[in-house]
Amino acid sequence: MITKNIKHIIAAFSVGCGLAATAPLTSCSDYLDKEPDTELTTDMVFQNRDKVYAWLANIYNTIIHAPDKWSLTRDGYEVMADDMVPSERWQQWDWAESIGKITGKWTINSTWAGDLWARMPQGIRHGYIFNNMVKAMPDHDLPQSEIDNMKAEVKFLTAYAWWLMAENYGGIPFTPGYIAPSDAPISELLVGQAKFDDVVDYCDREMLEAANALPAVYQDPSKYGRINKIMALTQRSRMLLFAASPLVNGNPWYTEYKNDKGEQIFNPTYDQQKWVRAADACKLCIDEAEAAGYELYKEMGPNGKIDPFMSTYNVHIKRWSEGNHEITFPVTKGNDYHGTFLRVVSVRDFGGGNGLSVYQGLVDAFFMENGLPITDPKSNYVAEGFSTAVESRPDQTVWKYGTGKEGEITARNTFNMYTHREPRFYNAVSFHNAWLAVDNRPYNFLYNGKDNIQSSSPHDAPQNGYLARKSLCVTDNYKTGEVTARQAFLYRLAFTYLDYAEALNEAYNDGGRRAEAIKYVNMIRERAGVRQYTFDAVSDDDPDYIQIQNTQDDVRRVVRMERRVELCCENNRWYDIRRWKIAEDIPEMCGDCYGMNALDRTGRTKEGFHVLTKFFTRVWKRQYYWFPIYVDEFEKNPNLKEAPFWLEGEE
Repeated sequence: MITKNIKHIIAAFSVGCGLAATAPLTSCSDYLDKEPDTELTTDMVFQNRDKVYAWLANIYNTIIHAPDKWSLTRDGYEVMADDMVPSERWQQWDWAESIGKITGKWTINSTWAGDLWARMPQGIRHGYIFNNMVKAMPDHDLPQSEIDNMKAEVKFLTAYAWWLMAENYGGIPFTPGYIAPSDAPISELLVGQAKFDDVVDYCDREMLEAANALPAVYQDPSKYGRINKIMALTQRSRMLLFAASPLVNGNPWYTEYKNDKGEQIFNPTYDQQKWVRAADACKLCIDEAEAAGYELYKEMGPNGKIDPFMSTYNVHIKRWSEGNHEITFPVTKGNDYHGTFLRVVSVRDFGGGNGLSVYQGLVDAFFMENGLPITDPKSNYVAEGFSTAVESRPDQTVWKYGTGKEGEITARNTFNMYTHREPRFYNAVSFHNAWLAVDNRPYNFLYNGKDNIQSSSPHDAPQNGYLARKSLCVTDNYKTGEVTARQAFLYRLAFTYLDYAEALNEAYNDGGRRAEAIKYVNMIRERAGVRQYTFDAVSDDDPDYIQIQNTQDDVRRVVRMERRVELCCENNRWYDIRRWKIAEDIPEMCGDCYGMNALDRTGRTKEGFHVLTKFFTRVWKRQYYWFPIYVDEFEKNPNLKEAPFWLEGEE
């Protein structure tokens, strides 16, 4: 039943996920206002072309754009993982939620601005109403073909909203297709939680059906950013990858986690076919994307080969219209790059917060110039001392953000730890003596140096000697507002290449399939300018290849290393360490965190500064793998079961 009165339809949701109308949704007020002397009804909405588009926009705003804003900024996933860390002193402002969570103050009473439990049912309900009510208006430039496309978009969006809830909370009330009438008894709204696999299966079907009804690329540029086939297939494949992973595929931790019917929410039996399903979904996405012209973004260098510095820089800056056809899930509204990210990674001279850092673990994760990890004795890694000459790679790149001169990577007197690293490192991390392009000078992170003033404003200074840099347009000026127009996105084709490599390796214990997996890892490494992997015997100094063993364990190892650096600071690491259930194995997730000696007075000199020093301590508990149901919601519905270990306080 769908009530005809708009006040019973536009609603927020607070009783589980029963999709019941309980409070007005003010975000609709701009266009769902009252007609003169009467109330606007749903019939009126869906007889007006502009209001139809406004309703569709509201679904997007709720499911895609609002979550994107918090997921990439202070309330989001990035600071939950071990890529980026905010200044601990920002707790006095609006970073208290996220900093509290990573320092062990996370409870079922903790608020969260993202609040998928409330936001996503709003979008789901609006989506179901839209698809039930929308109809063609040929006389008003709204043909059936556009209606069909809209309904496919909304089919994906509602499935995506269900998945966002399940991915974060685990067990969720799940009533697909159902819209509770405004006069529904409260007992009908107190819905218990569904089995996780049932949610995945439903979302899988809906996303695939939507993908098959949508174009891979919109020919009309004004439609860029609306859901298309590749966006739907990308999210579907990532969902199935998560569902195949150790956290939810045969995990013995959750055998006692049951819903109100006594059913186990997570299947405790491992299912190899889930990996096969994920691999197939990734390959379908790749094939459809490549057939439609999607490809890894590359720029050519002075030597006629790929310029890895410019390629791995501009993939985060250039828009689709500028030739960056790697973007597979664009976000055209809601991204807060200028308002938050640019501000917190900009130095004080340019009006910035100057305190969103990266962990030392991320610094250490990047490969050396020769493609080997720093832990490999043959990598040529030097952990101490300072360079005596400018490091140049003029044959590879026209990049000029190392010293301000084209082809120069690091200046003389740079800490050796940062020299001769792979190109992606220099586009992800700002370190002492790296080039601050917007001011045409090096960063000075020494104690009370120009970019680390502790005496007057220590909260706006890097606490560990680094600033995050990935996706930053290094010439942007927060203070003056001179900011490069750029395209925000959630995913790019590199994500799916690495998703496929992982799923393929896990799905089949077969040498030929492992070779296929490594092919896709090598495509990423080729663009990054580092040696590729081979199962064949090669010498240690082979200029093109590094030998690895043709085993599932070795391929898993290199795939995970590649994901760590290629996808860092892109809202992916929290997804990975959760589904692999490895958070407790990462020192910086559950213990002391180290960086350079940025807070101590001995850091006045470069020698004193470049000493690994504890700056932060994190706390990890096993319940943190899932967001808890907020206590107010949990207490309203006796049929809900709190996420695992939250009530028991177990670790």
